[in-house]
Amino acid sequence: MAFTLPDSKLPLDLDLDFDPRHLRERFEVDKKKRIRPDTLAQFQGLSDVLEVDDRDPFVEPINREPVTEELDALVLGGGFGGLTAGAYLTQNDITNFRIVEYGGDFGGTWYWNRYPGVQCDIESHIYMPLLEEAGYVPTQRYADGSEIFEHAQRIGRHYGLYERTYFQTRAMQATWDEAEQRWEVTTDRGDRFLARFLLRSNGALTKPQLPKVPGIGDFTGKIFHTSRWDYDYTGGSPAGNLENLRDKRVAIVGTGATGVQVVPYLAADAKELVVVQRTPSVVQPRNNRKTDPAWAASLKPGWQYERHDNFNGIISGHDVEGNHVDDGWTHLFPALKGQHLLETPMAELSAADQAVVAEIADMQLLMSAHRRIDSIVTDPAVADGLKPWFGYMCKRPCFNDEYLDAFNRENVTLAAAPTGIDGITVDGIVVGGKHYEVDCIVFATGFETGSGPAGIYGYDVLGRDGRSMQEYFSDGAKTMHGFFTHGFPNFVELGMSQTAYYVNFVYMLDRKARHAARLIRHVLDNGIGAFEPTAEAESSWVAKVRASNEPRVAYWAACTPGYYNGQGDVSKAVFNEVYNSSEIDFWNMIESWWEAREFEGLTFEPSRPAVPVEVQA
Repeated sequence: MAFTLPDSKLPLDLDLDFDPRHLRERFEVDKKKRIRPDTLAQFQGLSDVLEVDDRDPFVEPINREPVTEELDALVLGGGFGGLTAGAYLTQNDITNFRIVEYGGDFGGTWYWNRYPGVQCDIESHIYMPLLEEAGYVPTQRYADGSEIFEHAQRIGRHYGLYERTYFQTRAMQATWDEAEQRWEVTTDRGDRFLARFLLRSNGALTKPQLPKVPGIGDFTGKIFHTSRWDYDYTGGSPAGNLENLRDKRVAIVGTGATGVQVVPYLAADAKELVVVQRTPSVVQPRNNRKTDPAWAASLKPGWQYERHDNFNGIISGHDVEGNHVDDGWTHLFPALKGQHLLETPMAELSAADQAVVAEIADMQLLMSAHRRIDSIVTDPAVADGLKPWFGYMCKRPCFNDEYLDAFNRENVTLAAAPTGIDGITVDGIVVGGKHYEVDCIVFATGFETGSGPAGIYGYDVLGRDGRSMQEYFSDGAKTMHGFFTHGFPNFVELGMSQTAYYVNFVYMLDRKARHAARLIRHVLDNGIGAFEPTAEAESSWVAKVRASNEPRVAYWAACTPGYYNGQGDVSKAVFNEVYNSSEIDFWNMIESWWEAREFEGLTFEPSRPAVPVEVQA
């Protein structure tokens, strides 16, 4: 098929097995089938659904008395963001800090998500942080969730963080005390923490959600969310063997990353399995394997960060030597640019020409996913039902070697629900007008993404003059470099906010924690009482972030509904406030900013004498 690029008039004579115009039309048809006027409002928090148990099934409740403590720093969140914050604070000889964590142990998402088959889709050797520091090499390329959780505990032990952490504790409000230059944070335990610095790392995907489904309270069987997996009911473990389901009819709702991992295990053990699919996922090979002991023994100091740089360089479009990780992501990102489709360097083409080439490359990748489905799934009708019809990056691609095979089993049924479940009855679930009798419903429906900081985290942050961060961020996040916000002194955002990020979330958390800890050390050493960005520096960075996202916003607007594009409301897209730029360039910029020691964009206030408070043991 011949194409002519719009600006350069360069010809593209490609052997395509699809017509891009027809694909665009099909994408639009599929999108309209799934669009709902209530967008994000179609979901509700798991804790809001009284009929479904939101309690922690993994540990017994912790009983303790409230405490009042004066601290140098308070870290909110005990996932990898909070753990790396604790590690880097410790490395900087800052030990008077506490971590507040809602779960019963460290790990964040890896504490809560213990469903069968749980793994990360990033290579373990670059995903799991502080491997060299903790003296550990993962046992396989893609570690199971249990190994990642154990590594979170390892970091906690290595840096002595357990004795500095309050588990099963939620922040309720954080208020800046101008006179004392410190944050007062209260918790649901009645605690009162007075901290010079407040570091937030609660995570972007923390509040489990369910769709609003009529009749959920009528169901007499078992219902649970994948982040509250009930092994007492199913039997087995994250490794499988769910023996208690062998006489059970099970429905799983959701076929995103979690559903793709869970389905093969439910299919292997349930008497019957109904897979309720709103939108198919792109599912490519994972090709997991054990870590080569000889390779692990050959690693030299600095190996993990060299591996990070190689990975980030490839996905950010830099010229690097070799492909050390050699995974789906490092092949995907270069392929998405479409350079393989023409000899002329992409950098020499106009933006319009690049967009045409990239669209064709995107469609090629999608069609390769379709061919994989056809090569594995034996029933043509089921295969067609599993095919995604949207831009390749409208949803996070999945990597799994067993998911598609599960649909060849006689006990597995695919139930299409483009706009969601019709309802739940006393003994089943209604999908597409058909009633399926089931004993158990598992919701693999993800986490709340669009309600803003207070809605997701459950508390507000009140800065100078009582300014509400929830209100200040009502039209989008406002930061300098993704860390600091004007009017909120000594506050550091460690989560996903206006920093560069593509794939490896934990690498971003690690770099943010490292930068925050060294700045706090500088403040403590130099008699500084408070720091914050100027309004001008913040405004400039926000404009830069939003301008960087204009191409992505246009792409998401054409996507099928999902959390990437705010379920069709692009203003609520989960990555809307991420800086769409090379991670290599971003962190080099941060290093240059730090090394200059001019702290451009920040203002510093001298420290004032603190008034001591009565502290409870």
